[in-house]
Amino acid sequence: MSLATVYSRARVGIAAPLVTVETHISSGLPGLHIVGLPEAAVREAKDRVRSAIINSQFDFPDDRITINLAPADLPKEGGRYDLAIAVSILAASGQLAKTPYQDYEFIGELALSGDLRGVPGVLPSALACAKAERVLICPRENQQEAGLLAASHLHGGSLTDVVGHLLQLKQLPECKAELVRSESFASPRDMSDVKWQYQARRALEVAAAGNHNLLFVGPPGTGKTMLASRLPGIMPTLTEAEALEVAAVQSVSGRKMGVDWHWRQRNFRSPHHSSSAAALVGGGSIPRPGEISLAHKGVLFLDELPEFDRRVLEVLREPLENGEIHLSRARSQVTYPSQFLLVCAMNASNEAYKSGDDYYQSEASQRYLKKLSAPFLDRIDLHVEVPPLPADVLVNEQQPGESSAAIRERVEAAVARQRQRQGVQNAHLDGRKLEQICALNDDDKRFMQQALETLKLSARAYHRVLRVALTLADLDKVPVQRQHLMESLSYRKMEKTLGQMVGKG
Repeated sequence: MSLATVYSRARVGIAAPLVTVETHISSGLPGLHIVGLPEAAVREAKDRVRSAIINSQFDFPDDRITINLAPADLPKEGGRYDLAIAVSILAASGQLAKTPYQDYEFIGELALSGDLRGVPGVLPSALACAKAERVLICPRENQQEAGLLAASHLHGGSLTDVVGHLLQLKQLPECKAELVRSESFASPRDMSDVKWQYQARRALEVAAAGNHNLLFVGPPGTGKTMLASRLPGIMPTLTEAEALEVAAVQSVSGRKMGVDWHWRQRNFRSPHHSSSAAALVGGGSIPRPGEISLAHKGVLFLDELPEFDRRVLEVLREPLENGEIHLSRARSQVTYPSQFLLVCAMNASNEAYKSGDDYYQSEASQRYLKKLSAPFLDRIDLHVEVPPLPADVLVNEQQPGESSAAIRERVEAAVARQRQRQGVQNAHLDGRKLEQICALNDDDKRFMQQALETLKLSARAYHRVLRVALTLADLDKVPVQRQHLMESLSYRKMEKTLGQMVGKG
């Protein structure tokens, strides 16, 4: 046989489109030519593959070899096609005659010695391969990712191992994940460490139960960062589908999944305020995931919020609404999931608190808050003030607060109620269905109308108030009542003041 077809997978966002490696060996001047829109690393595969085949004691054809990576209009990058190219050359030259190599897909970079090296983004390929009812053969380094699936995939250490398996001379081992797969995760950061701050603790519980965005406002040293870092420990456990989606993003970002990687742990990302827009949303000639995608199904914490460049914050507005980010470049367009819980913290001086004056009317606070935009703040559900701790509480309080485990139990009960009722958490409930579920009576409608006029809330803010009220009712295991609406509105009490400061642009 002088023509062989072998299957591999490309990497486009968290998708893994099929790549068909077609190899034709014909008479003519010896040479190896790769076509199909290969990047530099793919073009260099001809030298790696040639040395790997020879050093693995196989015959490299002294003929003209043409390799086509189809589809031709899909850019190919990285060393992930090396193994598929080597197998296709061996098949086309007759060294893999009568082997079922077309029942497999191959991914892996080859060393000159023939050893296999790991590549990023194997998990999406393993998912797609399982759907196509083929078996993936990948490097041993990537077995943790491929082993997350129920489907059977194989891993090898060298080209010799792979060929020996195809020739039925030896059996490649199955990929098995040795990760921490327990559904619960005990975070070392526990809510019991937080003294006092009852309103902030309550806001964290509401945010976790409904996936509501949260803003902490207060002077330095009041525990805003400490509170935010404990949020993942009270959030509901990831479902297996959610955990696989999160792992796929981590995989394409190049994260090494060692045995200490917790399967169901939610990510907590805290980028520095000097981060660029590309660092947050992703970028590059072939777009990579940014912080908002690495925080998918977890927490994105922006400390010192007004210190972020205003243009950087504005790029978060669409992902906050849509739960995904679309990145378009000249040669590729990718979509990454970015359904994260946003927690922000900002502070000014202690002067207003020490003097007893209105914090938001102090000159220092106004200068600080004017760096933000009203449309961005409008997308935050809970605005919570974190005041300084009284000295006697700070020094004498010995009683630990409620533990994260106890709070998480209430949160998971509320989330289970939401998923049974509507399939999603309240923050992702569309407006029409939201109003049907809330079903306010006439008195509550008049109350809400008066509140909207007084606080001058937008239509988006009104629906966010209803969603928070619904979450409060779910925590109480009752329908929405006036008390829930009032508490929900209390989390927007800074709306009017902040809106006047930052302006409506």
